[in-house]
Amino acid sequence: MVQKKGTKTISQIIINIIFIVIALCCVVPLFYILAASFTDEMSLAKEGYHLLPTKFSLEAFKYVFKNPAQILNAYVVTIVVTVGGTLLSLLCTSMLAYVMARKDYKFRNVLSFLVFFTLLFNGGMVASYIVNTQYYNLKDTIFAMILPYIIMPWHVFLMNGFFKDTPMALIEAAKIDGASEAYIFFKIVAPISKPAFATIGLFTAFTYWNDWWLSMLYINENKLTSLQYYLYRIMNNIEFLRSSMAAGVSVDLSQIPGETARMALCVVAVGPMLIVFPFFQKYFVKGITVGSVKG
Repeated sequence: MVQKKGTKTISQIIINIIFIVIALCCVVPLFYILAASFTDEMSLAKEGYHLLPTKFSLEAFKYVFKNPAQILNAYVVTIVVTVGGTLLSLLCTSMLAYVMARKDYKFRNVLSFLVFFTLLFNGGMVASYIVNTQYYNLKDTIFAMILPYIIMPWHVFLMNGFFKDTPMALIEAAKIDGASEAYIFFKIVAPISKPAFATIGLFTAFTYWNDWWLSMLYINENKLTSLQYYLYRIMNNIEFLRSSMAAGVSVDLSQIPGETARMALCVVAVGPMLIVFPFFQKYFVKGITVGSVKG
């Protein structure tokens, strides 16, 4: 049955409106957060949230950046962890997924089961803490924030779906030409799997950037504190001071922002990733689309 042109136009308009509404639901809260971070604390408490600051103020950011050297160091640590961890994770994840996707590897089903098993069961926090601190001696080292996330099973299976679509004829032809397995992977398979690497890389980068848990568990030295954990400590300090005032302790809260500081912390934490994301967006969308239809 042929669809009329007018009906098709109306349906497209309705679909566009729906997606515009969904996009606004995602974007508008970000503008509220940004506006609140630049709003005076008393003004925010009295008048609530607005898309534009009702009374412009930088006090929240001044409080967050009260110790610029420490927060700069936290940024550097987090960037090093994110970049180094993402690259190392991509290398290990892709090689494991590639081996699982090779139909000529007789142990690939056993390997797939072992990876899948870790999705269902794990040793728990106590066991991992003992292994990382007592056996690997990762306490107060930057590797404590990198190694635990090197291989994530879900990422392995997602990348495995990409590699399964690689024609075996291409690999066999390379073998006939005398190419080694390393050459095949790095020079043939990896270049044609850029969407997969971009997708998994973005997921992994988000994981490393947003993590504060590993820093809290394994890091005691201030020079190795990650950005997220540093911001978490700032928020805890604000809550502690407010609870002290509620308990009757004399604390001057006039110079300590509350809600505006929360919003400023959100801006400081997610700002860099919002800048990076558009550069990977085309690969990310293509990777998710292609990976969803691969077996």
